[in-house]
Amino acid sequence: MAFLIVGGLTLLISLLTLFSGFGLGTLLLPVFLVFFDPPIAIAATAIVHLANNLLKALLFARHAHAGVLLRFSVPAVLAAFGGAFLLQYLNALPPLFQYLWQAQWFQVTPIRFTIGLLMIVFASLELSPKFRALTLSRQWVPLGGALSGFFGGLTGHQGAFRSAFLIRLGLDKQAFIGTTVLAAVLVDVARIGVYGFTLTQGHQALLQTPAQWQLLLWAMACAFLGTWLGSRWLQKVTLSWMQTVVGILLVAYGLLLGAGLI
Repeated sequence: MAFLIVGGLTLLISLLTLFSGFGLGTLLLPVFLVFFDPPIAIAATAIVHLANNLLKALLFARHAHAGVLLRFSVPAVLAAFGGAFLLQYLNALPPLFQYLWQAQWFQVTPIRFTIGLLMIVFASLELSPKFRALTLSRQWVPLGGALSGFFGGLTGHQGAFRSAFLIRLGLDKQAFIGTTVLAAVLVDVARIGVYGFTLTQGHQALLQTPAQWQLLLWAMACAFLGTWLGSRWLQKVTLSWMQTVVGILLVAYGLLLGAGLI
């Protein structure tokens, strides 16, 4: 049943990225949070995200703008290390508080509260016309890389700042895609390395059972299929009503997660 749910949702999500304006990692994380603890869910999402972007990199990497990529990716990778280590620190902290509701005790932990809060923040940014219309000059590219990398390492939310800081630099479509994809790959490699190291140091495997690895590989295959189907038969276009619906669902999920109800 888990394979059916994860596979179906991953396929749907990879297609949904074509119309919702939200990235694969942002939409896939809530699914993995149902099956894994937060650090494992974020790491598993990062692996699927990396695998999917490697496929795109094969097609567009040669078009990347080397200067922009260097100025953006160096601070992004360095900040990704910091965000990923902070994630492991938050995971080790005790619960903030617990409360009784409907004859059941719920705990609010720092890591779930942080993930839930950032889900709300980034979903709200994606829905904000002011944020989408934000115009930034080239001098802010390193700052955009640092912000994108840090939040990418912390929870995987790297796409919003990456697009905001790179989309208005005058790059043509192929150069923009190649640059953003390579930047995402570098951040994913950096944070996955930290996740694997810190979890192993804590005597916890990145994924603990063969069934979990099989579930992850199945999700990767479904993401590939969705990307291939989308690139072959569908045109990427953001539908405002769908973006709003998905954004509201992400905010609601973030509230439930932050409140300890999920």
